[in-house]
Amino acid sequence: MRTIPTITKNLLIINVLVFIATFVFERIGVSLDNMFGLHFFLASDFRIYQLFTYMFMHANIEHIFFNMFALWMFGCVVENVWGPKKFLFYYISCGVGAGIIQEIAQLGSFYMLATQQIPGVGFGDLAAVAANSQALLNQWTTVGASGAIYAILLAFGMIFPEERIFIFPLPVPIKAKWFVCGYAAIELFSALATTNDSVAHFAHLGGMLFGFLMIRYWQKNPNGGGYGQSKGQQFFDKLRNNWEKRSNKSSDRFNDRSTPDDRRSDWEYNARKKAEQDEIDQILDKIRRSGYDSLTAEEKRKLFENDKK
Repeated sequence: MRTIPTITKNLLIINVLVFIATFVFERIGVSLDNMFGLHFFLASDFRIYQLFTYMFMHANIEHIFFNMFALWMFGCVVENVWGPKKFLFYYISCGVGAGIIQEIAQLGSFYMLATQQIPGVGFGDLAAVAANSQALLNQWTTVGASGAIYAILLAFGMIFPEERIFIFPLPVPIKAKWFVCGYAAIELFSALATTNDSVAHFAHLGGMLFGFLMIRYWQKNPNGGGYGQSKGQQFFDKLRNNWEKRSNKSSDRFNDRSTPDDRRSDWEYNARKKAEQDEIDQILDKIRRSGYDSLTAEEKRKLFENDKK
């Protein structure tokens, strides 16, 4: 637990504690799922805060285990790249976005159900129909962090698209980008081809959709948002600062008592160092604009060699 980043660790702890509390309160006849799970917005039990609380509720041990395993496996990496503030904002926002998409999907399901049961009913009549169907609608409850988790899977795939990972039961590793695309395709097929399977497929897709839009915005506006520096950016800034300090120390070793040949050698040395520094600066700027994966093999080699000096 000591090596897990702060936000990921706290999310794991909160989800487990809430899961335990759910079973404890059920023993005394209090349903936390009914209070904090996300109800259909036309149901009488719906509350706006449920868009935030539902992602900390889970239906059973398998549900929370796989969600928390994915959060630990991929969340640690993404948080270390983005930093805690940006990661937490992304996680909560995508969880809320997933809940909104699920509400829209349930609205479509309710409309189709109403048209099947009441011939000639229109979209504008749904509020009246819902008022007479509260017993049914209050049972439409969504729980789980899956929407936010799927958004983290997407973030990992977009940050490290070429990274190869092992996925059971596949015998060979696959690139992260194909892993994410495969998951999205499975969820889309499941959402369209299955009904009443108790899985919020549209919430999963909604989390990925909001995550994709957010990441694309950040890629186009790398300095926007005010989320502070990520650890990755801090590393490269530290690298630049160390480089500048070494360059300044090298320059301070020489003085005016040097011979003309020495001064010429010093000038050539400093000019060469400045050219190398300018090249490193350009590489660091490229990372900020387009990410580490945009570097060529030669640029990565130069950055690595500079870090070892």
